Amino acid sequence: MTERSPAPWACQPAHSRGRRWAEPEDLHRHAFQRDRDRIVHCTAFRRLVYKTQVFVNHEGDLFRTRLTHTLEVAQLARSVARRLRLDEDLVEAISLAHDLGHAPFGHAGQEALQACMRAHGGFEHNLQSLRIVDHLERRYLSFDGLNLAFETREGILKHCSGANARELTIREPGGVAARFLGGGQPSLEAQVVNLADAMAYNAHDIDDGLRAGLLQSTTMTELPLLGRLHGQVLAEHPALEAGSRRTMTEVLRRLLASMVDDLVQATSDALQEMAPRSADEVRASPAIARHGERMQAELRELSGFLFTHLYRHPQVVDSTARGRQAITELFQAYADDPSALPADFPPDAQPLRRATDYIAGMTDRFALREHRRLTGRALFAIDP
Repeated sequence: MTERSPAPWACQPAHSRGRRWAEPEDLHRHAFQRDRDRIVHCTAFRRLVYKTQVFVNHEGDLFRTRLTHTLEVAQLARSVARRLRLDEDLVEAISLAHDLGHAPFGHAGQEALQACMRAHGGFEHNLQSLRIVDHLERRYLSFDGLNLAFETREGILKHCSGANARELTIREPGGVAARFLGGGQPSLEAQVVNLADAMAYNAHDIDDGLRAGLLQSTTMTELPLLGRLHGQVLAEHPALEAGSRRTMTEVLRRLLASMVDDLVQATSDALQEMAPRSADEVRASPAIARHGERMQAELRELSGFLFTHLYRHPQVVDSTARGRQAITELFQAYADDPSALPADFPPDAQPLRRATDYIAGMTDRFALREHRRLTGRALFAIDP
């Protein structure tokens, strides 16, 4: 396969808006490659291996974690970026950093911290990811954080409330939060990562749900999208057993391929219609990366099914409730006794924010050990 030149709508590392702190250029890596490498080597990235995706880490060795989810997002996003002639290194850097700020126990952990911090500025994992790469990582002598390029940081900040955007923009006028106040979109690389995130968890959450026995293949194939793919597999391989593990693995492989192909085609059509001539014209346009209308409708139906039958399954609800309890009681313990926090943990003007930063950075199993140390109670029958 021949190497293709970047498209005019792609971000160009040579034209990056730069870093918050000036640094000498690297002779062998451009800005986005350096960002990717910094993320891979940071502490928060390593912690993702023991953070919940859907199933708490000790529930099984083969279930996805935040780290394996992150790697799957990066693979899907790079595949799309290659076909759209985007900057693959930027796409990879954003993908690898997009979940750094997730608390232990998945969305339950985020909900618990948000409830604890509601009167003190709140908590949102997207904003926490930016906080990690801007402040909390301490790997360099000249600055706090990883000092990533604007384009990487822009992609990390997927969501931001108006209040948080105003606060960030005061500290960084015209920075990564400005679009949430004045309108506009992030780069096309960031838009692709956002959709690759959803594609990854739609497919692998089905896979994990089937493996755990919480989803049934006969029910899944009643959905039009999966039923169509299931029918194709059986038509081409009549010896396969309907709904078997191997059959459903092939169905999910085709689901991913279908989502990628549809995203590339629909986005290519939008690019042809809007014809942006630069990354900044992408930012000034309506969202360009998209699925086709039929795929959008089918994915909404799939997401609704997963919400009802997997994310609200009693077994998942029970595990996440225990995780939510652990986070809430940890927060209260640190609020009552700030000296229980490690002395060398990065300081913050707000003691409760410092406690939140510490809890959000924990892995599931460390959070449970710390909870047991501070409360004397174990929340799960299995010792993590």
